[in-house]
Amino acid sequence: MNHSTKYIFVTGGVTSSLGKGIISASLAKLLQARGYKATIQKLDPYINIDPGTLNPYEHGECFVTDDGAETDLDLGHYERFLNVPTSQANNVTTGKIYQSVINKERKGEYLGKTVQIVPHITDEIKRCIKILGSPNQYDFVITEIGGTVGDIESLPYIEAVRQMKWEKPEDVLVVHLTLIPYLSAAGELKTKPTQHSVKQLLEFGVQPDILVCRTEHELTPAVRTKVAKFCNVVPQAVIQSIDASTIYDVPLLMLEEGFDTVVLQKLGMKNKRKPDLKKWNQFLDRFKNPKAEVSIGLIGKYVELKDAYKSIAEAFIHAGAENETKVNVQWIHSEDITSKNVAKRLAQLDGILVAPGFGSRGIDGKIEAIRYARENKVPFFGICLGLQCAVIEFARNVLNMKDAHSTEMKEYTPFPVISLMAEQKSISNLGGTMRLGAYPCELIEGSKAHKAYKKTAIEERHRHRFEFNNDYLDMFVEKGMIPTGLNPESGLVEIVEVEDHPWFVGAQFHPEYKSTVAAPHPLFVGFVKAARLESERKQK
Repeated sequence: MNHSTKYIFVTGGVTSSLGKGIISASLAKLLQARGYKATIQKLDPYINIDPGTLNPYEHGECFVTDDGAETDLDLGHYERFLNVPTSQANNVTTGKIYQSVINKERKGEYLGKTVQIVPHITDEIKRCIKILGSPNQYDFVITEIGGTVGDIESLPYIEAVRQMKWEKPEDVLVVHLTLIPYLSAAGELKTKPTQHSVKQLLEFGVQPDILVCRTEHELTPAVRTKVAKFCNVVPQAVIQSIDASTIYDVPLLMLEEGFDTVVLQKLGMKNKRKPDLKKWNQFLDRFKNPKAEVSIGLIGKYVELKDAYKSIAEAFIHAGAENETKVNVQWIHSEDITSKNVAKRLAQLDGILVAPGFGSRGIDGKIEAIRYARENKVPFFGICLGLQCAVIEFARNVLNMKDAHSTEMKEYTPFPVISLMAEQKSISNLGGTMRLGAYPCELIEGSKAHKAYKKTAIEERHRHRFEFNNDYLDMFVEKGMIPTGLNPESGLVEIVEVEDHPWFVGAQFHPEYKSTVAAPHPLFVGFVKAARLESERKQK
């Protein structure tokens, strides 16, 4: 490469949840489509080391990378858009920053100096930002700063941006995402919230180069000019981000607005070529023009918070498009399912997915749903805890082990068909003790999993402590629950399937983490295909 890495910072103002992650991913997608190498990282202002110990109600889904980092769900968007794996370096938290600085201070690395927010914390932030930029492995490192400008927690990050802009003005660009609300009483768009947000950023010494304005209505030329004038940016740098029917439309909307062109101009980079978005457009065409429709029940205990299962919901979109099938996800709370109402609740479904999770709440409902799917030959997919519940259900109702359970829920069960991994038994601190990240798996030829993947050696991401207890393996195989995927090193069960069933697959890993627009996950594709066949069977 004949140029230094360019750093683009995406900040947010006025309100949270404007979509910084989607805007960051869309910009990276456009730059990638022009032939550049781009990556995205997220700076999270909370003091937790990572979201691994956060309740999903607090922070939505915890996304896991190949190298075993528990990260923010925005990293899922980055991977789904770019089809490039992220890593530990792509998610930095205030907790990590302070932990690193305190460790250095304890080792005496600051030579007795007073350790302060500036320069020590900001220097550590800058060091983390630059990890992805060296040794020039990317043309662009896009850094999304969590929260909104003015939050006490994010001030050190904004100061680090100011310093980087001062140190390398030709290599640093600031994109500010803000809101232009529409007041129906006045019948007009209001620019004041955006002006105040930019003013606050200016107070911290940062002038944004580009404004991306979230809006429900088209921005008029007069509004764009007003925003440009009062926020001190050129008119072409006022980018409209209007509400879209799907997040996957956003890169195309940003292309229409010339977002990537302005970024390249401001950073002195060439337009290598026109963006190649052929595959992206093909995906959107299949997604928006399905030839069939299925209803799949997602059985979980966090269903009132859709972000808790974000990657699963997106994997259904990818797999649905691949099958030219619209997937209607029915969000069903596992606590609402009982043996008495299960048939009524699930009868209309073409497929049943039992979602991952921790703890005993809602377990009985999950087990009832699995029994219904198994006995009525409804396509079933169990993920992580979903596999474990399938094993418990089979043990109780087929192997007649009435009190079979997981030692996670019932420590002294007489039939611990799911039990704690041996290496975890001596650990009491829950933070960061799980089997995390990518592990290999060998598939049995001819199995449903093998047919889906079309290969025998795979690698998938994990996030769990408990495993199938191999002491009971032979009994399961004898009655028709087959381990079709095994870890080649440890012999741990990764996938189970039930014989004499159209599609009954449980995975100990999290396939949803690896599903992208360019590469829909094979197991989701296979599951949606099975659900479509079930739907067609019902209609005959």
